[in-house]
Amino acid sequence: MSVSAEEIAHAVELFSGLGDITTRKMMGGLCLYHEGTIFALLMSDGQLYLKGAGDFQQVLEDEGCTRWQYQREGRDKPTFMPYWTMPDAALDDPDEAATWARRALEHL
Repeated sequence: MSVSAEEIAHAVELFSGLGDITTRKMMGGLCLYHEGTIFALLMSDGQLYLKGAGDFQQVLEDEGCTRWQYQREGRDKPTFMPYWTMPDAALDDPDEAATWARRALEHL
């Protein structure tokens, strides 16, 4: 399953306050870039994740965001990726989404 054109358009519109956003489809999902830096992922299930680095990881956790993880076959422990779910308030508010994206980009 891959992301639809409508889902891509929504994600780009959601982060439009950042300015120029580019995208690249990868592994059924979509990477979102600002000035060449990946800052978010849109997964094939519609879940949007922000990239978290440095002190920003704790900010996301304190906000109640959860880290993306998956279970590899044959492994006892899950694999954690450096991406967190978006804060609920940012999912439908382009101003809020752009603010969170800027905060993520400050740490990348």
